[in-house]
Amino acid sequence: MSTGHDQDAVAARPRADTISRRLRAKLAAVALLDWIRVGLLVAGVLCVLTGLLPAAEAEDSLRRIAPLLLFLGSVIVLAKLARHAQVFDVIATRLAIVGRGNYVALFLLCVAFATATTVFLNLDTTAVLLAPVFLALAPKARIAALPLAMTTIWLANTASLLLPVSNLTNLLAADRVMLAAPDFAARMWAPQLASLAATMVVLWLCYWRRGKRGADRYLPPTPIRVAEPRDRALFWISGVACLLFILAIPFVHESIGYAAAVAALVVVVAFAVLKRDQLKWSLVPWQLLILVTGLFLVVPTVSRHGLAEVMTALIGTDESALGSFRAAAAGAGLSNVVNNLPAYVAGEAVIAPGAHDQLLALLIGTNVGPIITPWASLATLLCLESCRAFGLRVSMGRFVLTGSVLAAVALTAAVGALLLTG
Repeated sequence: MSTGHDQDAVAARPRADTISRRLRAKLAAVALLDWIRVGLLVAGVLCVLTGLLPAAEAEDSLRRIAPLLLFLGSVIVLAKLARHAQVFDVIATRLAIVGRGNYVALFLLCVAFATATTVFLNLDTTAVLLAPVFLALAPKARIAALPLAMTTIWLANTASLLLPVSNLTNLLAADRVMLAAPDFAARMWAPQLASLAATMVVLWLCYWRRGKRGADRYLPPTPIRVAEPRDRALFWISGVACLLFILAIPFVHESIGYAAAVAALVVVVAFAVLKRDQLKWSLVPWQLLILVTGLFLVVPTVSRHGLAEVMTALIGTDESALGSFRAAAAGAGLSNVVNNLPAYVAGEAVIAPGAHDQLLALLIGTNVGPIITPWASLATLLCLESCRAFGLRVSMGRFVLTGSVLAAVALTAAVGALLLTG
Protein backbone atom coordinates (compact mmCIF):
# COMPACT_ATOMS: atom_id res chain seq x y z
CA MET A 1 0.00 0.00 0.00
CA SER A 2 1.43 3.42 -1.00
CA THR A 3 2.03 5.90 1.80
CA GLY A 4 1.92 9.69 1.64
CA HIS A 5 5.69 9.71 1.97
CA ASP A 6 6.04 7.42 -1.06
CA GLN A 7 3.73 9.65 -3.10
CA ASP A 8 5.76 12.73 -2.16
CA ALA A 9 8.95 10.94 -3.18
CA VAL A 10 7.47 9.96 -6.54
CA ALA A 11 6.22 13.50 -7.12
CA ALA A 12 9.63 14.91 -6.23
CA ARG A 13 11.45 12.77 -8.81
CA PRO A 14 10.37 14.82 -11.89
CA ARG A 15 11.38 18.04 -10.15
CA ALA A 16 14.74 16.52 -9.18
CA ASP A 17 15.24 15.25 -12.73
CA THR A 18 14.44 18.71 -14.12
CA ILE A 19 16.90 20.39 -11.74
CA SER A 20 19.52 17.76 -12.57
CA ARG A 21 19.09 18.34 -16.31
CA ARG A 22 19.38 22.10 -15.86
CA LEU A 23 22.49 21.68 -13.71
CA ARG A 24 24.09 19.35 -16.25
CA ALA A 25 23.29 21.79 -19.07
CA LYS A 26 24.77 24.70 -17.13
CA LEU A 27 27.92 22.74 -16.26
CA ALA A 28 28.27 21.67 -19.90
CA ALA A 29 28.00 25.30 -21.05
CA VAL A 30 30.59 26.44 -18.51
CA ALA A 31 32.90 23.56 -19.44
CA LEU A 32 32.57 24.44 -23.13
CA LEU A 33 33.50 28.07 -22.48
CA ASP A 34 36.46 27.00 -20.36
CA TRP A 35 37.67 24.65 -23.09
CA ILE A 36 37.40 27.48 -25.62
CA ARG A 37 39.48 29.76 -23.37
CA VAL A 38 42.14 27.10 -22.78
CA GLY A 39 42.12 26.19 -26.47
CA LEU A 40 42.74 29.82 -27.38
CA LEU A 41 45.75 29.97 -25.06
CA VAL A 42 47.12 26.69 -26.44
CA ALA A 43 46.64 28.01 -29.98
CA GLY A 44 48.55 31.16 -29.04
CA VAL A 45 51.45 29.16 -27.60
CA LEU A 46 51.55 27.01 -30.73
CA CYS A 47 51.68 30.16 -32.86
CA VAL A 48 54.88 31.13 -31.05
CA LEU A 49 56.41 27.64 -31.05
CA THR A 50 55.80 27.17 -34.79
CA GLY A 51 57.22 30.57 -35.67
CA LEU A 52 53.95 31.93 -37.03
CA LEU A 53 54.35 34.67 -34.43
CA PRO A 54 57.98 35.71 -33.86
CA ALA A 55 59.12 35.29 -30.26
CA ALA A 56 60.12 38.96 -30.00
CA GLU A 57 56.66 40.10 -31.09
CA ALA A 58 55.01 37.66 -28.66
CA GLU A 59 57.21 38.98 -25.86
CA ASP A 60 56.24 42.59 -26.68
CA SER A 61 52.57 41.63 -26.70
CA LEU A 62 52.77 39.86 -23.34
CA ARG A 63 54.80 42.69 -21.81
CA ARG A 64 52.10 45.12 -22.92
CA ILE A 65 49.26 43.18 -21.30
CA ALA A 66 51.04 42.18 -18.06
CA PRO A 67 49.92 45.35 -16.20
CA LEU A 68 46.42 44.88 -17.63
CA LEU A 69 46.25 41.32 -16.31
CA LEU A 70 47.38 42.50 -12.88
CA PHE A 71 44.66 45.15 -12.87
CA LEU A 72 41.94 42.83 -14.18
CA GLY A 73 42.72 40.03 -11.75
CA SER A 74 43.03 42.37 -8.76
CA VAL A 75 39.90 44.42 -9.39
CA ILE A 76 37.77 41.28 -9.86
CA VAL A 77 39.08 39.78 -6.60
CA LEU A 78 38.39 43.11 -4.85
CA ALA A 79 34.86 43.26 -6.23
CA LYS A 80 34.06 39.62 -5.46
CA LEU A 81 35.15 39.98 -1.84
CA ALA A 82 33.19 43.23 -1.58
CA ARG A 83 30.18 41.27 -2.80
CA HIS A 84 30.80 38.61 -0.11
CA ALA A 85 30.91 41.47 2.40
CA GLN A 86 27.45 42.52 1.08
CA VAL A 87 28.64 45.96 -0.09
CA PHE A 88 26.81 45.74 -3.42
CA ASP A 89 23.71 44.11 -1.93
CA VAL A 90 23.35 46.79 0.74
CA ILE A 91 23.73 49.60 -1.82
CA ALA A 92 21.27 48.06 -4.31
CA THR A 93 18.67 47.42 -1.60
CA ARG A 94 19.12 50.93 -0.21
CA LEU A 95 18.59 52.41 -3.68
CA ALA A 96 15.34 50.46 -4.07
CA ILE A 97 14.20 51.77 -0.68
CA VAL A 98 15.13 55.35 -1.62
CA GLY A 99 13.02 54.98 -4.78
CA ARG A 100 9.91 54.54 -2.56
CA GLY A 101 8.06 52.44 -5.10
CA ASN A 102 8.46 54.98 -7.92
CA TYR A 103 9.75 53.36 -11.11
CA VAL A 104 11.18 56.58 -12.55
CA ALA A 105 13.26 57.11 -9.41
CA LEU A 106 14.33 53.45 -9.38
CA PHE A 107 15.32 53.66 -13.04
CA LEU A 108 17.53 56.70 -12.44
CA LEU A 109 19.10 55.16 -9.32
CA CYS A 110 19.84 51.82 -11.04
CA VAL A 111 21.34 53.62 -14.04
CA ALA A 112 23.53 55.69 -11.71
CA PHE A 113 24.69 52.63 -9.75
CA ALA A 114 25.44 50.53 -12.84
CA THR A 115 27.22 53.46 -14.49
CA ALA A 116 29.38 54.18 -11.43
CA THR A 117 30.29 50.50 -11.07
CA THR A 118 31.28 50.25 -14.74
CA VAL A 119 33.20 53.54 -14.82
CA PHE A 120 35.21 53.05 -11.63
CA LEU A 121 35.40 49.27 -11.11
CA ASN A 122 35.41 47.99 -14.73
CA LEU A 123 32.63 46.60 -16.88
CA ASP A 124 33.39 43.00 -15.86
CA THR A 125 32.58 43.90 -12.26
CA THR A 126 29.16 45.09 -13.41
CA ALA A 127 28.69 41.86 -15.34
CA VAL A 128 30.00 39.44 -12.72
CA LEU A 129 28.64 41.05 -9.56
CA LEU A 130 26.03 43.72 -10.18
CA ALA A 131 23.87 41.62 -12.50
CA PRO A 132 23.30 38.90 -9.83
CA VAL A 133 22.64 41.61 -7.21
CA PHE A 134 19.96 43.27 -9.35
CA LEU A 135 18.39 39.93 -10.28
CA ALA A 136 18.26 38.87 -6.62
CA LEU A 137 16.67 42.22 -5.75
CA ALA A 138 13.84 41.79 -8.27
CA PRO A 139 11.70 39.22 -6.38
CA LYS A 140 12.26 40.98 -3.04
CA ALA A 141 10.78 44.21 -4.39
CA ARG A 142 8.38 42.46 -6.80
CA ILE A 143 10.12 44.13 -9.72
CA ALA A 144 10.19 42.63 -13.21
CA ALA A 145 13.67 41.15 -13.63
CA LEU A 146 14.14 41.88 -17.35
CA PRO A 147 14.46 45.70 -17.07
CA LEU A 148 17.08 45.27 -14.34
CA ALA A 149 18.96 42.66 -16.40
CA MET A 150 19.04 44.83 -19.52
CA THR A 151 20.21 47.79 -17.44
CA THR A 152 23.33 45.87 -16.40
CA ILE A 153 23.91 44.29 -19.83
CA TRP A 154 23.75 47.57 -21.72
CA LEU A 155 25.46 49.86 -19.21
CA ALA A 156 28.30 47.38 -18.69
CA ASN A 157 29.15 48.23 -22.29
CA THR A 158 27.87 51.73 -23.03
CA ALA A 159 29.09 53.25 -19.73
CA SER A 160 32.67 52.00 -20.24
CA LEU A 161 34.15 54.98 -22.11
CA LEU A 162 35.16 57.51 -19.46
CA LEU A 163 38.26 56.16 -17.70
CA PRO A 164 41.09 53.79 -18.67
CA VAL A 165 39.99 51.40 -15.89
CA SER A 166 36.43 51.20 -17.22
CA ASN A 167 37.35 48.71 -19.94
CA LEU A 168 40.39 46.67 -20.91
CA THR A 169 40.25 48.23 -24.39
CA ASN A 170 40.48 51.68 -22.76
CA LEU A 171 43.74 50.73 -21.05
CA LEU A 172 45.12 49.70 -24.43
CA ALA A 173 43.89 52.89 -26.12
CA ALA A 174 45.16 55.15 -23.33
CA ASP A 175 48.58 53.53 -23.65
CA ARG A 176 48.51 53.99 -27.43
CA VAL A 177 47.56 57.70 -27.34
CA MET A 178 49.63 58.30 -24.18
CA LEU A 179 46.85 59.78 -22.05
CA ALA A 180 46.77 59.51 -18.25
CA ALA A 181 43.40 58.99 -16.56
CA PRO A 182 42.50 62.72 -16.15
CA ASP A 183 43.48 63.50 -19.76
CA PHE A 184 41.64 60.43 -21.05
CA ALA A 185 38.51 61.51 -19.15
CA ALA A 186 38.85 65.05 -20.52
CA ARG A 187 38.81 63.61 -24.05
CA MET A 188 36.05 61.05 -23.51
CA TRP A 189 33.54 62.80 -21.20
CA ALA A 190 31.38 64.05 -24.07
CA PRO A 191 31.19 60.67 -25.88
CA GLN A 192 30.40 59.05 -22.52
CA LEU A 193 27.54 61.47 -21.79
CA ALA A 194 26.16 61.00 -25.31
CA SER A 195 26.32 57.22 -24.97
CA LEU A 196 24.62 57.33 -21.55
CA ALA A 197 21.85 59.62 -22.78
CA ALA A 198 21.14 57.32 -25.73
CA THR A 199 21.18 54.26 -23.47
CA MET A 200 18.74 55.80 -20.99
CA VAL A 201 16.26 56.78 -23.70
CA VAL A 202 16.28 53.40 -25.46
CA LEU A 203 16.34 51.50 -22.16
CA TRP A 204 13.27 53.36 -20.87
CA LEU A 205 11.30 53.04 -24.11
CA CYS A 206 12.11 49.37 -24.70
CA TYR A 207 12.13 47.92 -21.17
CA TRP A 208 11.21 50.32 -18.34
CA ARG A 209 8.11 52.26 -19.40
CA ARG A 210 4.71 51.26 -18.02
CA GLY A 211 3.68 49.17 -21.01
CA LYS A 212 6.89 47.10 -20.82
CA ARG A 213 7.53 46.61 -17.11
CA GLY A 214 3.95 45.57 -16.25
CA ALA A 215 3.35 47.51 -13.00
CA ASP A 216 2.70 51.07 -11.75
CA ARG A 217 4.72 50.80 -8.54
CA TYR A 218 7.04 48.35 -6.80
CA LEU A 219 7.36 47.26 -3.18
CA PRO A 220 10.40 48.77 -1.41
CA PRO A 221 12.41 45.86 0.08
CA THR A 222 13.43 45.39 3.69
CA PRO A 223 16.86 46.90 4.49
CA ILE A 224 19.79 44.48 4.76
CA ARG A 225 21.20 44.54 8.28
CA VAL A 226 24.87 43.59 8.66
CA ALA A 227 24.56 42.54 12.30
CA GLU A 228 27.55 40.36 13.20
CA PRO A 229 30.63 42.33 14.32
CA ARG A 230 32.93 40.39 11.97
CA ASP A 231 30.56 40.96 9.04
CA ARG A 232 30.30 44.67 9.87
CA ALA A 233 34.09 44.95 9.95
CA LEU A 234 34.41 43.23 6.57
CA PHE A 235 31.64 45.41 5.13
CA TRP A 236 33.39 48.63 6.11
CA ILE A 237 36.90 47.47 5.22
CA SER A 238 35.75 46.29 1.78
CA GLY A 239 33.71 49.43 1.15
CA VAL A 240 36.55 51.75 2.17
CA ALA A 241 39.07 49.76 0.07
CA CYS A 242 36.84 50.14 -3.01
CA LEU A 243 36.39 53.85 -2.31
CA LEU A 244 40.11 54.49 -1.84
CA PHE A 245 40.89 52.63 -5.07
CA ILE A 246 38.38 54.82 -6.92
CA LEU A 247 39.86 57.99 -5.39
CA ALA A 248 43.37 56.87 -6.41
CA ILE A 249 42.51 56.47 -10.12
CA PRO A 250 43.34 60.07 -11.19
CA PHE A 251 46.75 59.91 -9.50
CA VAL A 252 48.25 56.47 -10.12
CA HIS A 253 48.35 56.67 -13.94
CA GLU A 254 50.15 53.59 -15.36
CA SER A 255 50.37 52.06 -11.88
CA ILE A 256 46.62 51.38 -11.77
CA GLY A 257 47.29 47.63 -11.59
CA TYR A 258 49.37 48.08 -8.44
CA ALA A 259 46.67 50.27 -6.87
CA ALA A 260 44.05 47.60 -7.55
CA ALA A 261 46.39 44.92 -6.17
CA VAL A 262 46.98 46.86 -2.94
CA ALA A 263 43.24 47.43 -2.44
CA ALA A 264 42.53 43.75 -3.10
CA LEU A 265 45.34 42.69 -0.74
CA VAL A 266 43.89 44.78 2.11
CA VAL A 267 40.52 43.07 1.72
CA VAL A 268 42.11 39.61 1.34
CA VAL A 269 44.01 40.11 4.61
CA ALA A 270 40.79 41.21 6.34
CA PHE A 271 38.99 38.09 5.15
CA ALA A 272 41.98 35.91 6.13
CA VAL A 273 41.70 37.21 9.69
CA LEU A 274 37.90 37.38 10.04
CA LYS A 275 36.37 34.93 7.55
CA ARG A 276 39.00 32.68 6.05
CA ASP A 277 36.47 30.20 4.58
CA GLN A 278 35.49 32.80 1.93
CA LEU A 279 39.01 32.84 0.47
CA LYS A 280 38.97 30.39 -2.44
CA TRP A 281 40.97 30.02 -5.63
CA SER A 282 37.75 30.61 -7.57
CA LEU A 283 38.03 34.30 -6.60
CA VAL A 284 40.83 34.62 -9.17
CA PRO A 285 39.27 35.14 -12.63
CA TRP A 286 41.60 32.67 -14.33
CA GLN A 287 39.16 32.25 -17.24
CA LEU A 288 39.46 35.95 -18.08
CA LEU A 289 43.23 35.97 -17.68
CA ILE A 290 43.65 32.93 -19.93
CA LEU A 291 41.28 34.39 -22.53
CA VAL A 292 43.08 37.73 -22.71
CA THR A 293 46.53 36.11 -22.88
CA GLY A 294 45.44 33.76 -25.65
CA LEU A 295 43.85 36.59 -27.64
CA PHE A 296 47.03 38.68 -27.49
CA LEU A 297 48.97 35.82 -29.05
CA VAL A 298 46.41 34.68 -31.62
CA VAL A 299 45.26 38.07 -32.95
CA PRO A 300 48.79 39.36 -33.79
CA THR A 301 49.45 36.05 -35.55
CA VAL A 302 46.31 36.28 -37.66
CA SER A 303 47.07 39.95 -38.38
CA ARG A 304 50.46 38.93 -39.80
CA HIS A 305 48.79 36.44 -42.11
CA GLY A 306 45.99 38.39 -43.78
CA LEU A 307 43.81 40.00 -41.10
CA ALA A 308 45.67 43.31 -41.30
CA GLU A 309 44.72 43.70 -44.97
CA VAL A 310 41.08 42.94 -44.18
CA MET A 311 41.01 45.46 -41.31
CA THR A 312 42.67 48.12 -43.47
CA ALA A 313 39.97 47.60 -46.09
CA LEU A 314 37.24 47.88 -43.43
CA ILE A 315 38.61 50.86 -41.50
CA GLY A 316 40.45 52.69 -44.27
CA THR A 317 43.11 55.34 -43.88
CA ASP A 318 40.87 58.43 -44.00
CA GLU A 319 41.43 60.51 -40.85
CA SER A 320 38.46 62.81 -41.51
CA ALA A 321 35.12 62.70 -39.66
CA LEU A 322 33.88 60.14 -42.17
CA GLY A 323 36.92 57.99 -41.45
CA SER A 324 36.17 58.11 -37.73
CA PHE A 325 32.57 56.99 -38.24
CA ARG A 326 33.85 54.24 -40.54
CA ALA A 327 36.32 53.03 -37.89
CA ALA A 328 33.57 53.00 -35.25
CA ALA A 329 31.21 51.07 -37.51
CA ALA A 330 33.94 48.55 -38.38
CA GLY A 331 34.77 48.06 -34.70
CA ALA A 332 31.13 47.57 -33.73
CA GLY A 333 30.43 45.25 -36.64
CA LEU A 334 33.45 43.03 -36.05
CA SER A 335 32.73 42.98 -32.30
CA ASN A 336 29.29 41.52 -32.92
CA VAL A 337 30.68 38.97 -35.37
CA VAL A 338 33.63 37.86 -33.23
CA ASN A 339 34.18 39.73 -29.94
CA ASN A 340 35.10 43.29 -29.02
CA LEU A 341 38.58 42.63 -27.61
CA PRO A 342 40.07 40.99 -30.74
CA ALA A 343 38.14 43.54 -32.83
CA TYR A 344 39.87 46.41 -31.05
CA VAL A 345 43.33 44.80 -31.14
CA ALA A 346 43.03 44.01 -34.85
CA GLY A 347 41.73 47.49 -35.66
CA GLU A 348 44.33 49.30 -33.57
CA ALA A 349 47.11 47.54 -35.47
CA VAL A 350 46.16 49.17 -38.80
CA ILE A 351 45.41 52.73 -37.61
CA ALA A 352 48.21 55.26 -38.10
CA PRO A 353 50.01 56.23 -34.86
CA GLY A 354 48.93 59.88 -35.06
CA ALA A 355 45.28 59.25 -35.98
CA HIS A 356 43.96 59.67 -32.46
CA ASP A 357 40.37 60.55 -33.39
CA GLN A 358 40.13 57.49 -35.62
CA LEU A 359 41.56 55.28 -32.87
CA LEU A 360 39.16 56.64 -30.23
CA ALA A 361 36.27 56.21 -32.66
CA LEU A 362 37.31 52.57 -33.07
CA LEU A 363 37.34 52.35 -29.27
CA ILE A 364 33.79 53.72 -29.11
CA GLY A 365 32.71 51.13 -31.67
CA THR A 366 34.20 48.24 -29.71
CA ASN A 367 32.88 49.50 -26.35
CA VAL A 368 29.41 50.79 -27.19
CA GLY A 369 28.67 48.56 -30.18
CA PRO A 370 28.91 44.98 -28.79
CA ILE A 371 25.32 44.80 -27.52
CA ILE A 372 23.66 43.06 -30.46
CA THR A 373 24.91 39.47 -30.26
CA PRO A 374 25.37 37.52 -26.98
CA TRP A 375 29.08 36.86 -27.60
CA ALA A 376 29.99 40.41 -28.71
CA SER A 377 31.60 41.22 -25.36
CA LEU A 378 32.54 39.10 -22.39
CA ALA A 379 30.45 41.40 -20.16
CA THR A 380 27.34 40.68 -22.23
CA LEU A 381 28.01 36.95 -22.09
CA LEU A 382 28.53 37.00 -18.32
CA CYS A 383 25.32 38.99 -17.75
CA LEU A 384 23.33 36.53 -19.85
CA GLU A 385 24.84 33.63 -17.90
CA SER A 386 23.55 35.28 -14.70
CA CYS A 387 20.10 35.60 -16.28
CA ARG A 388 20.07 31.88 -17.09
CA ALA A 389 21.22 31.03 -13.56
CA PHE A 390 18.28 33.01 -12.14
CA GLY A 391 15.83 31.36 -14.56
CA LEU A 392 15.24 34.56 -16.55
CA ARG A 393 14.66 33.94 -20.24
CA VAL A 394 15.84 36.75 -22.51
CA SER A 395 14.24 36.62 -25.96
CA MET A 396 17.09 36.67 -28.47
CA GLY A 397 14.91 38.27 -31.13
CA ARG A 398 14.06 41.18 -28.86
CA PHE A 399 17.63 41.32 -27.55
CA VAL A 400 19.10 41.64 -31.05
CA LEU A 401 16.46 44.12 -32.25
CA THR A 402 16.68 46.50 -29.29
CA GLY A 403 20.46 46.13 -29.14
CA SER A 404 20.71 47.09 -32.82
CA VAL A 405 18.65 50.22 -32.21
CA LEU A 406 20.76 51.27 -29.23
CA ALA A 407 24.07 50.47 -30.94
CA ALA A 408 23.16 52.64 -33.93
CA VAL A 409 21.92 55.58 -31.83
CA ALA A 410 24.64 55.46 -29.15
CA LEU A 411 27.46 54.95 -31.65
CA THR A 412 26.38 57.89 -33.79
CA ALA A 413 25.90 60.15 -30.77
CA ALA A 414 29.19 59.19 -29.10
CA VAL A 415 31.36 59.55 -32.22
CA GLY A 416 29.63 62.84 -33.03
CA ALA A 417 30.41 64.10 -29.53
CA LEU A 418 34.03 62.97 -29.88
CA LEU A 419 34.49 64.93 -33.09
CA LEU A 420 32.64 68.04 -31.86
CA THR A 421 34.77 68.30 -28.72
CA GLY A 422 38.08 67.27 -30.29
